[in-house]
Amino acid sequence: MLRRAISLMIGGAALLSATGAAAQAEVQALGADFWAWRATTQPATSDDIPRIVRPEKWTPDWSPAAVDAQKRQLAAFETRWKALAQAPRSVGETVDYRLVGSALARVRWELDHVAAWRRQPHFYVAQALNPIFELLLPPPPLERARIDDVIRLLGHAPATLAAGKTNLTDMRGPFVDAALAQVAQVPSSLNGMIAGIDPHATPGQRRQLRAAADKAIAAFADFEAFLKARRAGLSDATAVGRDSYRYFLGSVALYPYSPEELQVMGRQEWARSVLFEELERNRNAGLPELPIGASIDAVTAKLDADERKVRAFLRDRKLLTVPEWVGHYNAQPFPAYLAPIGWLGRTFDLTSRTRVGQNATVYLPEPSPGLGYFNLSITRDPRPIIVHEGVPGHFFQLSLGWKHPNPLRRHYYDSGANEGTGFYAEEMMLQAGLWADAPRTREIIYNFARLRALRVEVDVKLALGDFSIAEAADYLEKMVPMDRATAEEEAVFFAAAPGQAISYQIGKMQTAEFLAEARVREGKDFDLKRFHDYLWLNGNVPIALQKQEYLAMVDGK
Repeated sequence: MLRRAISLMIGGAALLSATGAAAQAEVQALGADFWAWRATTQPATSDDIPRIVRPEKWTPDWSPAAVDAQKRQLAAFETRWKALAQAPRSVGETVDYRLVGSALARVRWELDHVAAWRRQPHFYVAQALNPIFELLLPPPPLERARIDDVIRLLGHAPATLAAGKTNLTDMRGPFVDAALAQVAQVPSSLNGMIAGIDPHATPGQRRQLRAAADKAIAAFADFEAFLKARRAGLSDATAVGRDSYRYFLGSVALYPYSPEELQVMGRQEWARSVLFEELERNRNAGLPELPIGASIDAVTAKLDADERKVRAFLRDRKLLTVPEWVGHYNAQPFPAYLAPIGWLGRTFDLTSRTRVGQNATVYLPEPSPGLGYFNLSITRDPRPIIVHEGVPGHFFQLSLGWKHPNPLRRHYYDSGANEGTGFYAEEMMLQAGLWADAPRTREIIYNFARLRALRVEVDVKLALGDFSIAEAADYLEKMVPMDRATAEEEAVFFAAAPGQAISYQIGKMQTAEFLAEARVREGKDFDLKRFHDYLWLNGNVPIALQKQEYLAMVDGK
C-alpha cells in the first residue's frame, strides 16, 4: 500500500478522495491565487531557499499604498482559508490545507510581527539591490535583455529607498547600524558591478547604466543621511518577543515545541557535536591539515568532479533515487559583474521552478587562508557544500519538489523542512561512509553540526531578547568557533529573520524522529531509499505534516 501510494505521488497521479474533491479544488485554487500574488509581493532576501520566480518586468513596491494593499489582500485570503476549515478531507488533503495556512501565516508574520518594513532599514537596501543580485546569478553569458532588466531595477532603487524613509516609523538602533554598514559599500559595489557589465553591454546600455547607477548612489547617500540623523535615541531592542515567536513556531513553521524546549534540544545537540568533533580530532592526531586549493580553477574542477561522485554514491548505496533529468551542481569563479555585489546574498544559483533540469552554479572566490568560515571549508574539500547546497541537498531537493504532481507542494513555505533536509543530508552521507577516507573532512562536518546546533540557542535568545546582536556575535565567534566577520553577519541575519536559524537543527531532529517512527511502524518492510524519496519529493512541506501523511499511508488510511 505504502509503496504504491508513494509511487503514485512520484509518478504524478492525483491522490484525492472523492468526498473531499470539491473542497480540495477550492484549496488548490486558493493556493494558486496566493502564489501568483506572492510572486509580486514577497520581499527580496539574501537567503537562497525563498527565491521566487517573478512576473516579467516586475519591480518591488513598498510604497505605503502597496503595503496597505498587501494587508487587505492577505486578510481576504485568510477569510477564504478559514471558510474551508470544516470541509471533509483525507489526511493528504488536510496537509494541503494546512500548507496554505502556513503560507498565509508567514506573510502575517512578516508584516505584523517581524515588521522589517517598519523597523529594519537594511530591509530597504535588500529590496533595492537584491532583485538585481538575483537577476545576475544565472551563469554567463550575460544577455542584453538581462542588462536591460538591471537598468530598470537599478532605476527603481531611489523609489524603494524613498518608500523606506516613509515607512520606517519604528526603527531599531542595531538595525540602523547594520544598514549604515551596508550603505557604505554601495558606491564601490555598484561602480564595480557596472564596470563588470560594461564589456557585455551596448553603448546605449552603458550610458543608461551609468545614469541609473549615479541616481541610485545619490539616493543611497540621501538614505544614509536620513538614518544618521535619526540614529540617536533609538531603541536597541530587536527581539520580536515571546508571543510573536510562539506564533511563528505554531502557525508558520508548525513546530510542536516551546522556546524552552528548543533551547534544550539545541544545547544537547551542541554538546553531542562537540564530543564527536573532539573524538574525531583525537583520532586524527598527527594527520596533516587539509590543504587549501592551489587555485580557483583547481577548486572548481574538484567540486564538479566530486559532485558526480556524490551522485554515484547515492545510487550505489541505495540511499536516494537520482533521476538523470536533474541538472548538476557546478562551480565557477565570480564573474566580474557579480563579485562586487556578492555580499548581498548567498552566491548560489539553484535555478528555479521555471528552469528545472538546468545546472545549478556556486560562485567561489580565489582560495586564501583569509576566507570566511564556509568558503574556506570549500577550498579544502568541496563535498560538504555539495551535500548541503547541491546534491543531495537544496538544489536536488528543490528540483524534485518543483516537479511535484501536486502544485501546492512546489513552493517554499518555511525553511524548516528544506534546511532540515540539507543538514540531515550531511549526517546521512557521513554515516553512510562518504568521508570514510577523509578524516579531516569529518572534522569539518562535525564543526558544521556544532554551528547548526548553536544557532538554535542564538535564535531563541535573540527572539526573546536574551541576546543583543553583539552578544550573539560574541557567542558564535567563541563557541563554534568562527571568524568575527561571519559571526557578525550571522547575528544580524538571525536577529532580522527570527526562526530561520533554528530550521537546520530542529528540522534535522524532526526528520530523525520521523524516520525512527516510520522504521518501527513498518518493521521489516521499511525501505530507506523509499523513505528518502518521499522526504525529498515533499521537501517543501513542514516535517510534522510529512510525518502525518506518511504514517497515515503506512496505516493504509
